[in-house]
Amino acid sequence: MKVPALLLALCAAVALASIAAAATHHSSRVVTTAKNSTLGETTLATTNGRTLYSLSAERNGRFICTNKACLAFWKPLRIAANITPAGAPHLGTIKRPDGGLQVTYKGGPLYAFAADNKRGDAKGEGFKDVGVWHAAAVGSAAKQPAASSSGPGGGYGYTP
Repeated sequence: MKVPALLLALCAAVALASIAAAATHHSSRVVTTAKNSTLGETTLATTNGRTLYSLSAERNGRFICTNKACLAFWKPLRIAANITPAGAPHLGTIKRPDGGLQVTYKGGPLYAFAADNKRGDAKGEGFKDVGVWHAAAVGSAAKQPAASSSGPGGGYGYTP
């Protein structure tokens, strides 16, 4: 009977494809740590030195920053599917609503702020809209204030 031979060949092909996929998966330094003199803390930054932030309301797989208005200010730290983020402890990834992968720190998705123009800028710290944006501080308890539905940041028309 030819079916078992075909099934065996198919299983072998799937196994080889899995091995090849695993072999192409690797770690990549996507963040660095830097003493931020403005904040007086060591924070996570992109490899180009831009401060990274997380939004207090984005926890447990819940995304708030998904529309064009929000994403114009807050740039997700994205990563390819075959990369494991490196550069600091407690990094991970989460699947964004658009299907891409975003780097997380202690479970919170990481973003760069468009108004931070140079290394060490932290203009997004404390920015309020549907939550509060905070720089990802290393070695200290993450700032997790209660989410706010409005504030001086004005919100961007996205709903929690």
